[in-house]
Amino acid sequence: MTRPTFAAISSVLADKFKVDADKVRPESTLEQLGLDSLALMEFVFAVEDRFDVRIPEERLDPRQAGVTLDHLAQLIDEAVAAKPGSDATVA
Repeated sequence: MTRPTFAAISSVLADKFKVDADKVRPESTLEQLGLDSLALMEFVFAVEDRFDVRIPEERLDPRQAGVTLDHLAQLIDEAVAAKPGSDATVA
Protein backbone atom coordinates (compact mmCIF):
# COMPACT_ATOMS: atom_id res chain seq x y z
CA MET A 1 0.00 0.00 0.00
CA THR A 2 1.28 3.46 -0.79
CA ARG A 3 0.68 6.39 1.51
CA PRO A 4 -0.99 8.42 -1.27
CA THR A 5 -3.44 5.56 -1.89
CA PHE A 6 -4.32 5.25 1.79
CA ALA A 7 -4.61 9.04 2.09
CA ALA A 8 -7.02 9.13 -0.86
CA ILE A 9 -9.13 6.31 0.64
CA SER A 10 -9.16 8.14 3.98
CA SER A 11 -10.27 11.31 2.23
CA VAL A 12 -13.18 9.51 0.54
CA LEU A 13 -14.25 8.07 3.90
CA ALA A 14 -14.12 11.42 5.67
CA ASP A 15 -15.55 13.62 2.92
CA LYS A 16 -18.27 11.45 1.41
CA PHE A 17 -19.14 9.05 4.22
CA LYS A 18 -18.41 11.14 7.33
CA VAL A 19 -16.44 8.31 8.97
CA ASP A 20 -14.73 9.23 12.24
CA ALA A 21 -11.00 9.74 11.60
CA ASP A 22 -10.16 7.59 14.64
CA LYS A 23 -11.63 4.57 12.82
CA VAL A 24 -9.56 5.10 9.67
CA ARG A 25 -6.41 3.01 10.08
CA PRO A 26 -4.80 0.52 7.68
CA GLU A 27 -5.85 -2.39 9.91
CA SER A 28 -9.48 -1.20 10.16
CA THR A 29 -11.92 -3.58 8.56
CA LEU A 30 -14.68 -2.28 6.34
CA GLU A 31 -17.21 -3.53 8.90
CA GLN A 32 -15.60 -1.39 11.63
CA LEU A 33 -16.29 1.80 9.68
CA GLY A 34 -19.97 1.79 10.65
CA LEU A 35 -21.26 1.75 7.06
CA ASP A 36 -24.24 -0.40 6.10
CA SER A 37 -23.95 -2.84 3.20
CA LEU A 38 -25.21 -0.32 0.62
CA ALA A 39 -22.81 2.35 1.87
CA LEU A 40 -19.94 -0.15 1.73
CA MET A 41 -20.67 -0.80 -1.94
CA GLU A 42 -20.94 2.94 -2.60
CA PHE A 43 -17.63 3.48 -0.80
CA VAL A 44 -15.83 0.92 -2.97
CA PHE A 45 -17.34 2.47 -6.13
CA ALA A 46 -16.25 5.94 -4.96
CA VAL A 47 -12.68 4.72 -4.39
CA GLU A 48 -12.63 2.96 -7.76
CA ASP A 49 -13.89 6.15 -9.41
CA ARG A 50 -11.23 8.20 -7.63
CA PHE A 51 -8.51 6.01 -9.17
CA ASP A 52 -10.36 5.27 -12.44
CA VAL A 53 -10.09 1.49 -11.93
CA ARG A 54 -12.43 -1.44 -11.33
CA ILE A 55 -11.69 -4.27 -8.95
CA PRO A 56 -13.41 -7.52 -9.93
CA GLU A 57 -15.88 -8.75 -7.30
CA GLU A 58 -13.98 -12.02 -6.97
CA ARG A 59 -11.00 -9.98 -5.71
CA LEU A 60 -13.01 -7.75 -3.39
CA ASP A 61 -16.47 -8.09 -1.91
CA PRO A 62 -16.86 -5.27 0.63
CA ARG A 63 -19.48 -7.31 2.49
CA GLN A 64 -16.89 -10.02 3.16
CA ALA A 65 -15.73 -10.11 6.77
CA GLY A 66 -12.20 -9.00 7.54
CA VAL A 67 -11.47 -6.85 4.48
CA THR A 68 -9.13 -4.12 5.74
CA LEU A 69 -8.39 -0.68 4.37
CA ASP A 70 -4.83 -1.86 3.81
CA HIS A 71 -6.11 -4.72 1.63
CA LEU A 72 -8.31 -2.32 -0.33
CA ALA A 73 -5.36 0.03 -0.84
CA GLN A 74 -3.20 -2.85 -2.09
CA LEU A 75 -5.88 -3.88 -4.58
CA ILE A 76 -6.16 -0.29 -5.80
CA ASP A 77 -2.36 -0.04 -6.20
CA GLU A 78 -2.36 -3.29 -8.21
CA ALA A 79 -5.24 -2.14 -10.41
CA VAL A 80 -3.58 1.22 -11.09
CA ALA A 81 -0.27 -0.49 -11.93
CA ALA A 82 -2.06 -2.87 -14.31
CA LYS A 83 -3.74 -0.08 -16.30
CA PRO A 84 -2.39 0.25 -19.82
CA GLY A 85 0.07 3.11 -20.03
CA SER A 86 0.30 3.37 -16.27
CA ASP A 87 3.45 4.65 -14.65
CA ALA A 88 2.14 3.13 -11.37
CA THR A 89 1.72 6.57 -9.81
CA VAL A 90 -1.40 6.93 -7.71
CA ALA A 91 -3.26 10.09 -6.82
